[in-house]
Amino acid sequence: MKRLFAWLMLAFGMAYFILPLVGLTEFSLSMRRGEYSFDAYRAVLADPRFRDTFSYSVVMALVTIAFGILLVVPTAYWVRLKLPGLRPYVEFVTLLPLVIPAIVIVFGYIRLYNTSSWLPLTGSTSGTNLLLMFGYATLSLPYMYRAVDTGLRTIDVATLTEAAQSLGAGWVTILARVILPNVLVAVLSGAFLTFAIVIGEFTLAALLNRPAFGPYLQLMGANRAYEPMALAVIAFGITWACMGLIQLVTRFSKHTKAAR
Repeated sequence: MKRLFAWLMLAFGMAYFILPLVGLTEFSLSMRRGEYSFDAYRAVLADPRFRDTFSYSVVMALVTIAFGILLVVPTAYWVRLKLPGLRPYVEFVTLLPLVIPAIVIVFGYIRLYNTSSWLPLTGSTSGTNLLLMFGYATLSLPYMYRAVDTGLRTIDVATLTEAAQSLGAGWVTILARVILPNVLVAVLSGAFLTFAIVIGEFTLAALLNRPAFGPYLQLMGANRAYEPMALAVIAFGITWACMGLIQLVTRFSKHTKAAR
């Protein structure tokens, strides 16, 4: 009976998540009347705005990932090694982006860094891109920090640090050549999640008026029928690819450790 109930719940969950995606995909293939075709996908991929916005979001995602790694890995390492008493407070701060809406964050940025403020970042393209990167890093902070902190739990940070220091390594060397390789899978997990968040984010990019993929997807949805569905399928595919890479990297790491 329990096994039957478990299978029924699994079937219900799969139907709840998969059926809408099947309907979405079927509609995106119905641009040509009476038959299935990839016309919507061809139209999307041939649109220069798609290439521009998608490439912009990819670059912003990579920059955000690099900034997140430089911020989170040393912070989580130092808290675990030297300041364990501050860990609950740091975790609380990293969880704030989950309860503070993105629209509040971006309006705060606009208020603090507009052209009449002491630091007019919104007055230039590079400054606005910098604000957008900070916003993306804020939204992905809970996932990046949790992933890195979980990775640090699996290793003996104090012993590794003492061993590296006994060999004459400095703090930068310890972080780059001892700690980071041991938590690489956790860092990659946070990086892939950050990538998925940046690719689909709308609020920050729209209100900062940046040519990102999320606003382009909304604009297409307001003016077209089939092309937005194709874009949604592409976005789902990117997200699933990121999740699949996380699983692949994790399994590869486990097999490598087992072989050793």
